[in-house]
Amino acid sequence: MTLSIVMPIYNEEELLSGLFGRVTRVMDDVEAKFAMTCQWVLINDGSRDHSLELLRGYAARDSRIAVLDLSRNFGHQPAIQAGLEYATGDAVVIMDGDLQDPPELIPELVQSWKAGNKVVVAHRRSRAERGFKGMLFAGFHSVMSRVSDMKMETGSGVFGLMDRRAVNEVLRLHERNRFLPGIRTWVGFGEAKVLYDREERAAGAPKQTFTRLVRYAFDAIFSFSLKPLRAIWTLGFVVSLFSIGYALFLLSLRVFNINVVPGFTTPTVAILLLGGIQLISIGVLGEYLGRIYDEVKQRPHYIVGEVITSAKSNKAGATID
Repeated sequence: MTLSIVMPIYNEEELLSGLFGRVTRVMDDVEAKFAMTCQWVLINDGSRDHSLELLRGYAARDSRIAVLDLSRNFGHQPAIQAGLEYATGDAVVIMDGDLQDPPELIPELVQSWKAGNKVVVAHRRSRAERGFKGMLFAGFHSVMSRVSDMKMETGSGVFGLMDRRAVNEVLRLHERNRFLPGIRTWVGFGEAKVLYDREERAAGAPKQTFTRLVRYAFDAIFSFSLKPLRAIWTLGFVVSLFSIGYALFLLSLRVFNINVVPGFTTPTVAILLLGGIQLISIGVLGEYLGRIYDEVKQRPHYIVGEVITSAKSNKAGATID
């Protein structure tokens, strides 16, 4: 049986040496303990530093390593998609390459899979982010648990293991705006959890900018919830009721000849309130329409420039389109 490890890499030259040592030791441990063959699929997502040169050297040193060099930076989720389509393992571990997800947890994931669980999620018992950023992460998970149209575990990311059957089902979903934790839950099969403490980055600065994290949060919410649309309808209904009630109130003042000081406050407030609600509504509708536009174009999620493997490797992956 084969275990594949899928890992996107973007400008991580500072930590690749430590990453290579830790992951290869874990692969040796898995092969000895579980009598499995390991495959490590690294996806170079358009790195602009020396990451590709280092990855090329690691692939030459270890026949278990395959490097997919994407033609440009396509983003975190498309890079994972490329790795999943190339991986051939009976079980596939997905993890980030910044060493915040400890490779040493992989044997526990495999052990749970061997016990019969088709999906094993690495659940964060604690995370390294503190302060404002930590509050944003906590806020996102809290909002996601409330707005999602299906029950979804919060406090976990992409780090986890999927059985080949689950991987095949995930690959059948071709949507462009992907949120892997949600997709992994959507395909079913149940999820076992392995707890861990998320570590600080081993080196370098985080590659997920604030803008990218916000976009990722929007992908999560708008891909798995229609509640923003329902909220617009509810808000419009409430404002309409309030407007009707206020109109009846003003009419009563006129009927009973109760005058108020004439001015522009009432119409100004009403115009600004309704205008703001309309702009928010159009924005939410635009998010959904933009995603529909992305889908109908049917562009590929990624383009592979080169597949790099050792000359000694006989672990050819799946065909990459």
